[in-house]
Amino acid sequence: MSAILMCLALNIFFEARNQSLEGQLAVADVVFNRVRDPRYPDNVCDVVYQAKRTSSGRVILNSCSFSWYCDGISDIPRDRDAFRWSQHVALMAVYGGYPDVTGGATHYHTLAVNPKWRIQKVHTCTIGDHIFYRWI
Repeated sequence: MSAILMCLALNIFFEARNQSLEGQLAVADVVFNRVRDPRYPDNVCDVVYQAKRTSSGRVILNSCSFSWYCDGISDIPRDRDAFRWSQHVALMAVYGGYPDVTGGATHYHTLAVNPKWRIQKVHTCTIGDHIFYRWI
Protein backbone atom coordinates (compact mmCIF):
# COMPACT_ATOMS: atom_id res chain seq x y z
CA MET A 1 0.00 0.00 0.00
CA SER A 2 1.36 3.44 -0.92
CA ALA A 3 2.27 5.99 1.74
CA ILE A 4 -0.69 8.19 0.74
CA LEU A 5 -3.15 5.33 1.14
CA MET A 6 -1.58 4.27 4.44
CA CYS A 7 -1.74 7.80 5.88
CA LEU A 8 -5.36 8.14 4.81
CA ALA A 9 -6.28 4.67 6.11
CA LEU A 10 -4.74 5.39 9.50
CA ASN A 11 -6.65 8.66 9.72
CA ILE A 12 -9.92 6.97 8.78
CA PHE A 13 -9.26 4.20 11.28
CA PHE A 14 -8.44 6.41 14.24
CA GLU A 15 -10.92 9.19 13.49
CA ALA A 16 -13.93 7.32 12.13
CA ARG A 17 -13.74 3.53 12.41
CA ASN A 18 -17.02 3.55 14.37
CA GLN A 19 -18.80 5.65 11.73
CA SER A 20 -20.82 4.66 8.65
CA LEU A 21 -19.15 4.39 5.26
CA GLU A 22 -20.40 7.91 4.53
CA GLY A 23 -18.85 9.16 7.76
CA GLN A 24 -15.53 7.50 6.97
CA LEU A 25 -15.50 8.95 3.45
CA ALA A 26 -16.32 12.35 4.97
CA VAL A 27 -13.17 12.18 7.11
CA ALA A 28 -11.21 11.41 3.94
CA ASP A 29 -12.93 14.37 2.22
CA VAL A 30 -11.66 16.70 4.94
CA VAL A 31 -8.10 15.53 4.28
CA PHE A 32 -8.49 16.08 0.52
CA ASN A 33 -10.13 19.48 1.07
CA ARG A 34 -7.15 20.52 3.18
CA VAL A 35 -4.69 19.29 0.54
CA ARG A 36 -6.44 21.57 -1.98
CA ASP A 37 -6.51 24.55 0.44
CA PRO A 38 -3.34 26.71 0.42
CA ARG A 39 -3.58 27.14 4.22
CA TYR A 40 -2.54 23.51 4.67
CA PRO A 41 0.20 21.20 3.41
CA ASP A 42 -0.20 20.05 -0.18
CA ASN A 43 -0.13 16.28 0.32
CA VAL A 44 -2.17 13.74 2.26
CA CYS A 45 0.50 12.55 4.69
CA ASP A 46 1.61 16.05 5.62
CA VAL A 47 -2.02 17.03 6.27
CA VAL A 48 -2.65 13.93 8.40
CA TYR A 49 0.53 14.44 10.43
CA GLN A 50 0.32 18.23 10.73
CA ALA A 51 1.21 19.23 14.30
CA LYS A 52 2.79 21.89 16.42
CA ARG A 53 6.34 20.89 17.27
CA THR A 54 9.02 21.88 19.74
CA SER A 55 12.16 23.62 18.48
CA SER A 56 13.80 20.17 18.41
CA GLY A 57 11.03 18.80 16.17
CA ARG A 58 9.10 16.73 18.73
CA VAL A 59 5.32 16.75 18.39
CA ILE A 60 3.59 18.66 21.18
CA LEU A 61 0.99 16.54 22.98
CA ASN A 62 -2.60 17.30 21.91
CA SER A 63 -1.59 19.86 19.28
CA CYS A 64 -2.30 18.03 16.05
CA SER A 65 -4.83 18.58 13.31
CA PHE A 66 -6.14 15.07 13.95
CA SER A 67 -6.12 14.20 17.64
CA TRP A 68 -5.12 10.54 17.34
CA TYR A 69 -1.66 11.46 16.11
CA CYS A 70 -0.56 13.27 19.25
CA ASP A 71 -2.82 12.02 22.03
CA GLY A 72 -0.05 10.01 23.67
CA ILE A 73 -1.69 6.68 22.77
CA SER A 74 -0.13 4.14 20.42
CA ASP A 75 -0.77 4.74 16.72
CA ILE A 76 -0.69 1.05 15.88
CA PRO A 77 -4.14 -0.19 14.80
CA ARG A 78 -5.11 -3.04 17.15
CA ASP A 79 -8.36 -4.05 15.41
CA ARG A 80 -7.11 -5.74 12.25
CA ASP A 81 -10.52 -6.13 10.64
CA ALA A 82 -11.40 -2.47 11.20
CA PHE A 83 -8.01 -1.42 9.85
CA ARG A 84 -8.45 -3.58 6.74
CA TRP A 85 -11.81 -1.88 6.22
CA SER A 86 -10.17 1.54 6.68
CA GLN A 87 -7.66 0.62 3.99
CA HIS A 88 -10.54 -0.35 1.70
CA VAL A 89 -12.28 2.97 2.40
CA ALA A 90 -9.03 4.84 1.68
CA LEU A 91 -8.85 3.09 -1.70
CA MET A 92 -12.48 4.03 -2.40
CA ALA A 93 -11.80 7.63 -1.39
CA VAL A 94 -8.76 7.94 -3.64
CA TYR A 95 -9.95 5.95 -6.66
CA GLY A 96 -13.73 5.70 -6.33
CA GLY A 97 -14.72 9.06 -7.75
CA TYR A 98 -17.12 9.81 -4.90
CA PRO A 99 -18.41 13.38 -4.58
CA ASP A 100 -17.41 15.34 -1.48
CA VAL A 101 -20.20 14.65 1.01
CA THR A 102 -19.03 17.43 3.38
CA GLY A 103 -19.67 20.51 1.25
CA GLY A 104 -16.00 21.47 1.23
CA ALA A 105 -15.35 20.96 4.94
CA THR A 106 -11.83 21.37 6.26
CA HIS A 107 -12.71 20.82 9.92
CA TYR A 108 -14.87 18.56 12.05
CA HIS A 109 -15.40 17.53 15.63
CA THR A 110 -17.52 15.01 17.47
CA LEU A 111 -20.81 15.80 19.15
CA ALA A 112 -19.03 15.32 22.49
CA VAL A 113 -16.94 18.51 22.23
CA ASN A 114 -17.44 22.18 21.37
CA PRO A 115 -14.12 23.61 20.17
CA LYS A 116 -13.78 27.40 20.13
CA TRP A 117 -12.73 27.44 16.47
CA ARG A 118 -16.21 26.32 15.37
CA ILE A 119 -17.68 29.81 15.75
CA GLN A 120 -15.29 31.04 13.06
CA LYS A 121 -16.40 28.40 10.53
CA VAL A 122 -19.54 27.60 8.52
CA HIS A 123 -21.37 24.40 9.45
CA THR A 124 -21.75 22.26 6.32
CA CYS A 125 -23.25 19.00 7.59
CA THR A 126 -23.49 16.47 10.36
CA ILE A 127 -22.74 12.82 9.59
CA GLY A 128 -22.94 10.28 12.38
CA ASP A 129 -21.39 11.88 15.43
CA HIS A 130 -19.17 14.31 13.49
CA ILE A 131 -20.07 17.92 12.72
CA PHE A 132 -18.31 19.35 9.65
CA TYR A 133 -17.28 22.93 8.87
CA ARG A 134 -15.57 24.97 6.20
CA TRP A 135 -13.84 28.34 6.27
CA ILE A 136 -16.07 31.43 6.10
